[in-house]
Amino acid sequence: MDKRIKEHAQIIVDWSTEMKEDDNVVIMAHPEAEELVIALNEEIGKKGAHPTTLYSSNEASRAYLKNFDGEFKTPEHTLKLFEEADAVISIKSDYNEKAMNDVPGEVLSEYSKVRKPLSDLLQDKRTCLTAFPTNAAAQLADMSLRQYQDFVWNAVLRDWQEVHEKQEILKKKMDEAEEVYITGKETELTMSIKGNLGENSDGKFNLPSGEVFTAPIPDSVEGKILFDKPLIYMGREINDVRLKFEEGKVVEHSASSNEGLLSQILETDEGAKRLGELGIGTNRGIKTFTRNMLFDEKMGDTIHLALGRAINRTIGEDGEGNDSAIHMDIIKDMSKGRVEMDGETVMEDGKFIWEME
Repeated sequence: MDKRIKEHAQIIVDWSTEMKEDDNVVIMAHPEAEELVIALNEEIGKKGAHPTTLYSSNEASRAYLKNFDGEFKTPEHTLKLFEEADAVISIKSDYNEKAMNDVPGEVLSEYSKVRKPLSDLLQDKRTCLTAFPTNAAAQLADMSLRQYQDFVWNAVLRDWQEVHEKQEILKKKMDEAEEVYITGKETELTMSIKGNLGENSDGKFNLPSGEVFTAPIPDSVEGKILFDKPLIYMGREINDVRLKFEEGKVVEHSASSNEGLLSQILETDEGAKRLGELGIGTNRGIKTFTRNMLFDEKMGDTIHLALGRAINRTIGEDGEGNDSAIHMDIIKDMSKGRVEMDGETVMEDGKFIWEME
């Protein structure tokens, strides 16, 4: 076994989920990630915790969604399992990243709605979403498997305490700020984040991590934005997404490919037309767009906005966050652009506030 797999498992157990004795742990993975699952079980065993592993597969999900002809219901048995869990680890590791391509968008939207209670529950658990390098993911990234393995572990195996300390500067700015202004190519956007909290994403919930994010006040977003990185939805690419907001709501949208799918996503529910997140990527170990949002949204020189649900821990006592069945991140290159908070530049032409001094 590659020693980096053991290091990956150690970070998940010790840092990301802060595993404790007698914790009930759920691991969700495809068999492609068996080596990481084995390494995790070794580390969990050392902690005296109790793991259960669930099979996860895009092909299996496709088979179900293509053949079910009825009304979707929230899976109460899965909900009960997660209720009893102290920590949940999800490993992106499928052998077919395009398996869901022929499932209609409206079916995916309906399925997302009934699974929303699961997403809501997991927000209050110690969770870690991570990835294991597979041939399928390497192909999406236009890399050999060896190249992709190096890419993944270069992004994951970092000094996350050091990352935390640098990002804390930006988190504090978000905590204190009221207004955000974003400008760039075909972009001029304003929003309020008053009363909400910055989240220092330092490997605790996502691995790799390397971002600082918060929740916009849902009705405050005004202006337009062009996203020059593809929106990836169930393996499908939606390119050149353009959105126009008025009073927080998307009033115009377009895309150069799969625009119909974008329209279906926006119709999922009322909250799908509003923003739930503003994030700034800081991970300099991620330099290539790979069509894997777990990595891509963390790229240095980028920001991302999420349509849909706000993350609970970014909503302050005096703030407000959006609610939806979806949370859909879309990335914008900011190597030419600027982000201001209350008139102070915190990111310009890809440089962060701690790099501009």
